[in-house]
Amino acid sequence: MLREALQGLTVLDFTQIAAGPTCTMLLADMGARVIKIEPPEGELGRSLGPAWVGEDSALYHGFNRGKLGVCLDLKHPDSQAIVRRMVAEADVLIESMRPGVMTRLGLGYETLAELNPALVYCSISAYGQQGPYADRAGVDGILQADSGLMSLIGLPGSPPCKVQAPVVDVVTGYLACMSILAKLQARRRDGQGGHLDVSLMNSALALQQSSITSYLRDGQRPTPIGSAAPYAAPNEAFRTADGWIMVAAYNGNRWQRLCAVLGHAEWADDPRFVSSAQRVRHRGEMQAALEAVFATRPTAHWLQVLRGADILCAKVANYDDLLEHPQLADNGLLARVEHPRHGVLRTVGFPVNSAEAAAAPYRPAPDLGEHSRSVLRSFAFGEQEIEALAGSGALRERQAAAATS
Repeated sequence: MLREALQGLTVLDFTQIAAGPTCTMLLADMGARVIKIEPPEGELGRSLGPAWVGEDSALYHGFNRGKLGVCLDLKHPDSQAIVRRMVAEADVLIESMRPGVMTRLGLGYETLAELNPALVYCSISAYGQQGPYADRAGVDGILQADSGLMSLIGLPGSPPCKVQAPVVDVVTGYLACMSILAKLQARRRDGQGGHLDVSLMNSALALQQSSITSYLRDGQRPTPIGSAAPYAAPNEAFRTADGWIMVAAYNGNRWQRLCAVLGHAEWADDPRFVSSAQRVRHRGEMQAALEAVFATRPTAHWLQVLRGADILCAKVANYDDLLEHPQLADNGLLARVEHPRHGVLRTVGFPVNSAEAAAAPYRPAPDLGEHSRSVLRSFAFGEQEIEALAGSGALRERQAAAATS
């Protein structure tokens, strides 16, 4: 099973909020032992709500399933020594601190690679490890703005809008996971690890492959056009009698069929609409003509008619609609996570072969320091060592977690 593909792989996770935790969650979903190392106050993502699961945010639980939780004060020399001892046996280390912070803590790539030359060390940052912006912090919204992505979103003349889902963070996490897997494959050949530099900025640019490529070709700066695609028409949402429907009928044959089922076969030969390029040029006139028809009937009617003619379409769904979507029940992507205190938590599961993935249970996100003792035992720390580290403040744990370790 894909959920078992990375068994035997040990990952040290020094990330927080969304980008890094997305990467390490995917690795855990595929069977890696992911050890999440948090500061004494916990990672920032625990405090970002609503919604809440007990004292921690649902966001934290959504990005951290399947991991073991260790709490260390990395400013304490003994904590740094713990990490170096763990690194000697680890395969992957992922961190999302500002460039230079891990080096100042004695945990930079060059230092740790001397202990373990096979270590794959992935740094996730806002702008990358080098360059004039390297020392700047950044989060998803900042990079949506700074990368130009925000300039594409919204309606003409509207204030700046962002994608409400943290798309830059999540794509960064997927790219980090992909690069780690590629580096691990290369390591099988030469035995060497390496340092991976993954940034939110580069991920945000990669999201805009089509828009930036077009701009570099013709110099035409894109502007917000709502639900429409700038390179094809119709490929946008239209108001119906009771909601909205998204229609993609820019292919020549589908455009002709759309005109026919709407009762306006003559539009197919209209010089303004004869090709996708012409429809893009005359988008306003095309939208007005189509919406005048779509607005006469409810969405369900048009879905049936358009699907019957093999025209790509979908209801513009809200999350209430999404939970009723027939495909969700079949593909198993909405996962159930059994939490010992909070009961069943529902979240988005591993998105590849999701029906197969759902067959294996997911471990819930860890409490702060929940596995501090058991993880150190697995790295051959003795009981007296662990007690001394806990007494010095280098190793932290919640009282409730300590009782169950």
